[in-house]
Amino acid sequence: MEYRHLGHSGLHVSAISLGAWVTYGSQVGEEVAAECMKVAFDNGVNFFDNAEAYASGRAETVMGNVIRKLGWHRSDLVISTKLFWGGKGPKRGPNDVGLSRKRIIEGTDASLQRLQLDHVDLLYCHRPDPDTPIEETVRAMNHVLNQGKALYWGTSEWSAADIREAAVIAETNHLIGPLMEQPQYHMFHRDRVEREYAPLYNEIGLGLTIWSPLASGLLTGKYDNGLIPNTRASLPGMEWLKEELVGASAQPKIDVVKKLKPVAEGLGCSRAQLALAWCLKNPNVSSAITGATRPEQMKENLGALDVLPKLTNGVMREIESLLERAPRA
Repeated sequence: MEYRHLGHSGLHVSAISLGAWVTYGSQVGEEVAAECMKVAFDNGVNFFDNAEAYASGRAETVMGNVIRKLGWHRSDLVISTKLFWGGKGPKRGPNDVGLSRKRIIEGTDASLQRLQLDHVDLLYCHRPDPDTPIEETVRAMNHVLNQGKALYWGTSEWSAADIREAAVIAETNHLIGPLMEQPQYHMFHRDRVEREYAPLYNEIGLGLTIWSPLASGLLTGKYDNGLIPNTRASLPGMEWLKEELVGASAQPKIDVVKKLKPVAEGLGCSRAQLALAWCLKNPNVSSAITGATRPEQMKENLGALDVLPKLTNGVMREIESLLERAPRA
């Protein structure tokens, strides 16, 4: 396993990590989650990602049960969760959503209870909250850090302007600023990571733990024929994802994915491994968060680390020439 510093911190996270989005508590049960997490851990993965909103809190419960069952040392793990939408399901009060001081403090306590932990290593603001002053959020996150309930805090899908404002507020008031951002990043979704955030990597030492490096499976080739197999896109409530993967707007991307197949074959890898390695080629990516519904899927994802050294300048140029013809965001 390759370990990378998370931003400018001294914390090391595995280059490939395992996340619970959609799968834990909904698509897979605790037994399968344990099998996937064990494969990951046995191969050096130390970073496991979660959020209060995943399966309305059940994903945190599943992960907490697995960690306790497998008896891992807490110091060997980097556990994250994210706050914004709450974990209670559709019935929510006016203070159960957002990033107010009340929401952050109470949300952290609820997540820790579900995870059966006394602290998380990484705590993210899952989305920006236009209804709460950024200074209130910064101070609330520092309160949680000062209590020892989280070790580092960051953001997810915040604008560069908001992240910079949070960093300035923290510096001005001798507080701890955001260390990491969790954005979507893959071959078809690049501009925010490669352009918008570019100044922040040196300005504030921002690290990235990216989500959806396989574009929700599109880059694996499983949607080449335009059909939806038994994946997260087939779950109730995920119709928006189905449209992204096999809708009319997805066809140009599918055409590119098909053309990536011979590139992957030339490197002796799958398209999933190629797509993951491509993300990790970006030096600003601290960790690529993967999902797995089977242990074999986790093993395949880990194989991307063997592909990374094969991504020479020539191979990267070949990939880029194909991606130039695809829609991107």
